[in-house]
Amino acid sequence: MSQYYTPKGGLPPQTAIMTDRAVFKDAYALIPRGVMSDIVTSNLPHWQGTRAWILARPMSGFAETFAQYIVEVSPNGGSDTPEPEAGAQAVLFVTDGGFTLTIDGQAHEMETGSYAYIPPEAQWQVHNNTKATTTFHWIRKAYEAVDGIEAPEAFVTSDAATPAIEMPDTNGAWATTRFADPSDIRHDMHVNIVTFQPGGIIPFAETHVMEHGLYVLQGKAVYRLNDDWVEVEAGDFMWLRAFCPQGCYAAGPEPFRYLLYKDVNRHPKLGPLVK
Repeated sequence: MSQYYTPKGGLPPQTAIMTDRAVFKDAYALIPRGVMSDIVTSNLPHWQGTRAWILARPMSGFAETFAQYIVEVSPNGGSDTPEPEAGAQAVLFVTDGGFTLTIDGQAHEMETGSYAYIPPEAQWQVHNNTKATTTFHWIRKAYEAVDGIEAPEAFVTSDAATPAIEMPDTNGAWATTRFADPSDIRHDMHVNIVTFQPGGIIPFAETHVMEHGLYVLQGKAVYRLNDDWVEVEAGDFMWLRAFCPQGCYAAGPEPFRYLLYKDVNRHPKLGPLVK
């Protein structure tokens, strides 16, 4: 079973120094795991026994296409009406514990490593009927409908049940777990898990139109963000704007793994003057 870092909350002691790795720049942001304390959580309308670390939200100069939460649900907590906006789709990925996810009347027992895609307009609910707290990532994006193309259907799978695909010419040092078929044009976002074995690298500065949200599930690395090299570890979150150069060197004795969001498969919008 893979290990997935989950925030512990709490608050640093008064003896702690304030120097940290947190960075917010035009092209990227780094929210280190030490920042995810109790005092930066949010309560959510129509959720019971729940708190959330909101890592990204659409705003000027930051994430444009998505929102990403880490959601912590206590025993007997959850929601019958979790999604507040019509047209929003979601991915849920469980890092600790389990809960019952119901999508359009069909119940799914989620556990550590489970993954769910929830299409726009689906009716869904989350209930933690276990005796332990559960934690999961919730990635939200407004679905970009296209005439003549249906929205994807819901599906539930897991990290363990989805084979990682080795990237070409890497001898297994770099692999991607793709939960949705990359050729399925119905999907306008992908949320994958990327895995580097110790010493694995991205051997060029990736520079592309896709915006990223990147949460480190396991291990550590030195990551290139625009023109900076920064150390990152399990529990850190990075946001990368479109065209931000990026790369990494995986370090440490264990695999470096992260949950990766990107927007895909749609034309760039040219603005309100285009009809």
